[in-house]
Amino acid sequence: MTGFLFAFAAVAVLVAGLLSYVASSQPDGLDATTQRGCTAVQVDGAEQLQGACIAKNATEHPLAKSPLAGYTVDGDNKLTGVAGILGVVAAFALLFAVVNLIRTGRRKQPTAAPEST
Repeated sequence: MTGFLFAFAAVAVLVAGLLSYVASSQPDGLDATTQRGCTAVQVDGAEQLQGACIAKNATEHPLAKSPLAGYTVDGDNKLTGVAGILGVVAAFALLFAVVNLIRTGRRKQPTAAPEST
């Protein structure tokens, strides 16, 4: 089972590291739906929405300035694959930590002795 998990992790790292460079830069379905009814225009070098759409009410996420925000590393679009790999590594590290906690908890539980009648 461990071999399968390591193979799965290796494939996930390859997919995140390589395919992220060919991913579409267009908005995904949710973004496109929330922007329906608006047009994006450039104002002072920044994109601004004009019209009536849900996306006009959006605010910036508190972690928008974090090092891996926007599928980049510190805002560098050339490092999209690196950000993908770091995300996969973080997800698998969290997975293994949770699995180890569960295993440790199961080992500490006393086994019930069979009842004799």
